[in-house]
Amino acid sequence: MNHIYDLLILGGGCAGLSAAIYAARDKLDAILLEKSHPGGQAVNTEEVVNYPGIRHITGPALMREMHLQAMDFGVECRQAETVSVDFSRTVKVVHTTSGTYQGRAVILATGASPRKIGFPGEDTFTGKGVSYCANCTSFHGEQIFVLGGGYAAAEEAMFLTRFGKPVTIVVREDDFSCARTIAERVKRHPGITIWYHTQIKEVSGDSQLRRAVFADTYNGKETVYEAAQNETFGLFIFVGYVPETKIFRNHVAMNEQGYLITNTFLETNVPGVYAAGDLRLKTLRQIVTAVSDGAIAATSAARALETVFPPSRQAGPQ
Repeated sequence: MNHIYDLLILGGGCAGLSAAIYAARDKLDAILLEKSHPGGQAVNTEEVVNYPGIRHITGPALMREMHLQAMDFGVECRQAETVSVDFSRTVKVVHTTSGTYQGRAVILATGASPRKIGFPGEDTFTGKGVSYCANCTSFHGEQIFVLGGGYAAAEEAMFLTRFGKPVTIVVREDDFSCARTIAERVKRHPGITIWYHTQIKEVSGDSQLRRAVFADTYNGKETVYEAAQNETFGLFIFVGYVPETKIFRNHVAMNEQGYLITNTFLETNVPGVYAAGDLRLKTLRQIVTAVSDGAIAATSAARALETVFPPSRQAGPQ
């Protein structure tokens, strides 16, 4: 409890690891606290083909490289789940399952999780046909199902038609819940079929998805889809995200959905507290934007610390 770090980084996903790397380059005395293993949501991505400079890699492999890169810079990482925080003073206090940590600045990078539906097979086949991100997936199946009737489902369904595969949107209600202009674009799209008042019941398969069962929400009538022999299909779920920010409520400003509000420098409304990655209010949640957030937040924190707490350290490696 006596040691005061320059920077506490809460969360070991893309944003947290990027922040750690940039903090280390600036010779900050920083520690990264992650409740499980570094990697965040990216470890559930089967293929990453849109990260600049890396043509093809799996999500787990990319995150291993990011973690190793942070270790190369001498970043201190500790497995610890945050249980409460106190940002009311100049020195911030974070209470975790492995002890209490103090820091002159904090970067909140605990991310956001896709909202799951909870049907049998959803967890088993995540990354093996079930996906929550169209941009993160290189699709090889014969059929695409998109679950959801909101803006994200409509937009991503139109994006997925670029794969040249049949796309079916499964909408639980009688119509879309997004803006009418977007819904009309989807309805007119020649590559999209829409199943209204329909829900997913279960999926099954072996190493990949092979079978899905859907049900009419009115009469319960089931529709079974089975992939052709040696083929698979994709099930893309877009029913929203849940930011991992509940523990920060009443400590920093957030919107009604729980996303943290930041300025250009990724500062929250609390001096010395920054937010990076999917937990903050932003328009695009991707690995590349999370990495950018981490770099900006760490750089902003380093500059602020130079002013408030003049360091005796030298510039870090370039």
